[in-house]
Amino acid sequence: MSIDWAALGSVFGVSLVATVALVGLFTLGIVGLSHRERAAAEGGSAPLAVTGAYACFAACTAAVAYGIYLIVA
Repeated sequence: MSIDWAALGSVFGVSLVATVALVGLFTLGIVGLSHRERAAAEGGSAPLAVTGAYACFAACTAAVAYGIYLIVA
């Protein structure tokens, strides 16, 4: 039995990058929603922050759905 260390390292690297990217996108979405809350408390609105937050959440959802598709297919 032989382990292909290059392939294992490649899978580890891609998994690490994908995880950091998804967590970063989700964090940006949370920050965008917190800007909306802060703007609402001050009597304003933050439509760009909310739109960006929803776009980040949509990208996270799409990435997770694509991952599930890859596993099932």
